[in-house]
Amino acid sequence: MGEEVEEVWEGIEGLPETDSAVMFASSGAAFIIPDTSLHPITKSIAIFVIFIAASGFLNGLDYVSPDSGLVQPDEFVYQLAQTAPPDSAMFDGMVYDHLGEPIEGAEIKLEWEERKGWYNSSVTYTDANGSFSYEHIKPGLARIDISVERGNYTDTLVERLLLSPPALIEPYGFTRLDFNVPSSDVFADEPCPFEQETCTKRLIDRNEEQRENPRMDPSAAGIYIMIGFAFMGVSIISVGFVVWALKTGSVAILRMGTMFAFFGMGHYYAACILGLTAFLLTFAIPKRKKILQDGVVEANLQSSL
Repeated sequence: MGEEVEEVWEGIEGLPETDSAVMFASSGAAFIIPDTSLHPITKSIAIFVIFIAASGFLNGLDYVSPDSGLVQPDEFVYQLAQTAPPDSAMFDGMVYDHLGEPIEGAEIKLEWEERKGWYNSSVTYTDANGSFSYEHIKPGLARIDISVERGNYTDTLVERLLLSPPALIEPYGFTRLDFNVPSSDVFADEPCPFEQETCTKRLIDRNEEQRENPRMDPSAAGIYIMIGFAFMGVSIISVGFVVWALKTGSVAILRMGTMFAFFGMGHYYAACILGLTAFLLTFAIPKRKKILQDGVVEANLQSSL
């Protein structure tokens, strides 16, 4: 039996072996990796943002220089007063003579513009400490007449004021000013009103000379300066974001820089529009990508819109 099986196996021959070859079929897929290099448009926008931030820095520098520049603190406060609620100003102060002593019983007449073309006024008197106060009056420009009885004469000092509006979340704006009434000799050197030769009511009127820069609370000027430093700080942060974006190639970081540049422009609406324009331009920057295909890296642009 065993011999028969061996004879059968001897008659069977194996199939011929073929040389194996490596087979590869491409599906046409390609690897896409982000390209960190900036598009030329991005660099142009970055330069534009730096220019806007520099303008914002100069705007802040204008604010921190209250005695010079394009905008003065009184102009800034006056603009805020135009939109402030009525009866939202508080005003108090002290009246001294030329020696620095408080004056008791001085008549204080305050006149302010209630609305365009309509004026309101109120009269009060200083107490033993030379102090006076007004409540619930309209912020903005006002005139104060301080009259002091001296023997047979009534000496009146007139000054132009700017009453502060509410700041931030405060319901009222506070103005505190001190006044020094000149001596009788100074009043005697002034001409009489209405070209009279002699007069018992003498006047020193500083209203006209204070028309461009009315007296205002010193703390209001301090807030104005703080806003200037804030504008300068925001502008510096904006430049920092732009430099960061140029190093990393991130459009999102550049977009943040444009937002800071926008808020650093202050009250100049035209410049704010430039910051908004730069922000919108960042959405038009084409995305750069690299395609890895057949061992070769190829650059490809894909619009983000």
